[in-house]
Amino acid sequence: MSGPSKKVVDVAFKASKTVDWDGMAKLLVSDEARKEFATLRRAFNEVNAQLGTKFSQEPEPIDWESYRKGIGSRLVDMYKQAYESVEIPKFEDKTTPEYKPKFDQLLVDLKEAEQQSLKESERLDKEIADVQELKKKISTMTAEEYFEKHPELKKKFDDEIRNDYWGY
Repeated sequence: MSGPSKKVVDVAFKASKTVDWDGMAKLLVSDEARKEFATLRRAFNEVNAQLGTKFSQEPEPIDWESYRKGIGSRLVDMYKQAYESVEIPKFEDKTTPEYKPKFDQLLVDLKEAEQQSLKESERLDKEIADVQELKKKISTMTAEEYFEKHPELKKKFDDEIRNDYWGY
């Protein structure tokens, strides 16, 4: 195997080795996301299998002698000459250099978004824990205990009382 087909197979093989499917699967939280992820992985593997089989095989050589016996040597020689004169142009990748910087920037943006998401997740987990703690204590908690945790509400209520604003 040589030329562009070998390069395609090599790139596909390397890509399949660098994808951390298990790591990505651990990040999924919904059943729908898991289903879509499984579909993506299956499609990726099918494409890799096709690339590995379809493009990894050399074409069978043409048996010109058998055609000479059945058709005649003059016509076969003409086809053989035409076949051998065909030159397949080498693939030049002009798209990758154009989109590589954009892709790299997207990866940077993705990492930043991931960090922000993790920070927001931590904040929300803390808020959930606070609400659950409050839920457990609310029936026995005094107003002073509540206002110790929420001084902004105490200030708001004190301002309303001081300004004689009772909400109606």
